[in-house]
Amino acid sequence: MSNKVYITTSIPYVNGDPHIGYTLEVVQADALARYFRLKNKDVFFLSGTDENAIKNVEAAQKQGKSTQDLVDQYAQSFLKLKEVFNLTYDGFIRTSEDRHKRGSQKFWQLCKKDLYKKKYEGLYCVGCETFYKEGQFPDNICPEHNRKLDLIQEENYFFAISKYRDQLKKYLESDEIQIFPEFRKNEVLSYLETDLDDFSVSRPIERTKKWGIPVPNDASQMIYVWFDALLNYITGLDFADEEELYKKYWITNPERYQFIGKNIIKFHLLYWPAMLMSAGIPLPKRMYVHGFMTLNGEKISKSLGNVIDPFEVAKEYGVEAVRYYLLREIPSANDGDFSYQRMDQLYTSELANELGNLISRITTLSETDGIIFEKTIEPQWNIISEHMNNFRYNVALEAIWGKIKELNRSINEFAPWKKSSEDRKEFLLSSLTEIHQVGLLIQPFMPNTALQILEATQGKVKKVTPMFPRKDKKI
Repeated sequence: MSNKVYITTSIPYVNGDPHIGYTLEVVQADALARYFRLKNKDVFFLSGTDENAIKNVEAAQKQGKSTQDLVDQYAQSFLKLKEVFNLTYDGFIRTSEDRHKRGSQKFWQLCKKDLYKKKYEGLYCVGCETFYKEGQFPDNICPEHNRKLDLIQEENYFFAISKYRDQLKKYLESDEIQIFPEFRKNEVLSYLETDLDDFSVSRPIERTKKWGIPVPNDASQMIYVWFDALLNYITGLDFADEEELYKKYWITNPERYQFIGKNIIKFHLLYWPAMLMSAGIPLPKRMYVHGFMTLNGEKISKSLGNVIDPFEVAKEYGVEAVRYYLLREIPSANDGDFSYQRMDQLYTSELANELGNLISRITTLSETDGIIFEKTIEPQWNIISEHMNNFRYNVALEAIWGKIKELNRSINEFAPWKKSSEDRKEFLLSSLTEIHQVGLLIQPFMPNTALQILEATQGKVKKVTPMFPRKDKKI
């Protein structure tokens, strides 16, 4: 494996503040980035915002402000996620930036042989930014956005993806790309047989209100959101100028990991590779497809109005506890429900009682006895490495918690508080070795908690006050 690692998240539309569902994706990606850095990998972690969509124009009009003012406002909200949730982005790309515009126009020219203009008519959902076929949904209402599809008649440029059907099939069926979970591969392959029509890659300037990226040499058209938005993964590396970042993290065969939601697999596993094939650029290598976060079984979505503010949840429980919930409670491959009741349970049982109480008891006794812990300990990455390499964060945390539970059992059985300091010294040193190991292993998941444990168990042991203090239940 290459020592260079490139990790990207999908980029959200900035027509509203971030919700807890998107926070899940960026926290998952951050955990992987942190893990690889701890393994001495050369990591570049990119996130960003999708700002050229028609839905952003609509949202700005409803709020009585310019589209630029709207995307500037909400881009700052998404950047705030980095600060609040302790995310380690190395880069952040906004698709309204000049480097993205120049990169998109450059890419357009590279694909020119596969672009053609035609008139057409179709049913369009602004929320999805995509066309659907007649009768695809009952009453032609998009189920995700609860919005009636618009009948659109216009002339646009199309990308001839149908030319790449055989190449895409070979690419997906080979080991050239790994898709996690693997069952998503069959889902994508089914599109090749039933739904691989050439797709529209531009919009008339009238419909976009001149917002977006102009098509090169055609002032009447703007580059359409998917053809522009997918390019963020390379424009965020300064593809327009093909300088060091692009060469290092895309061209020179690094390990490339892309995080996406299950609702956009067609665009990322068919459109995106075909576009790169057309442009003669290396293809994605690993695609992790996560499920939706739900609330009472329904997808959390800005368009459905059932969003949960991640900043409010972090304020209530603390950032470390929210990171733990997202990585521990939400299954890697499937949907997972957000519940304040379950949040309370995990906070109390696993964080306060099992982890917090364990660290407090051992460090309090060790400080009382004046114990100095100077042992060098190497992280036992083998405990979680297979799970991390396969995006099974919940299983990795279960493995770490197995150690925590075992430590709590041994403490209760030995009852060191009943022993003299001389009789319990060996036990405490052994326990400090184990909790220091726990601190090393939880670094990708709860970095501040890990730091607190590691600092307390280096040199003269210092008492750690409860890291997750008892709190009133949310519900």
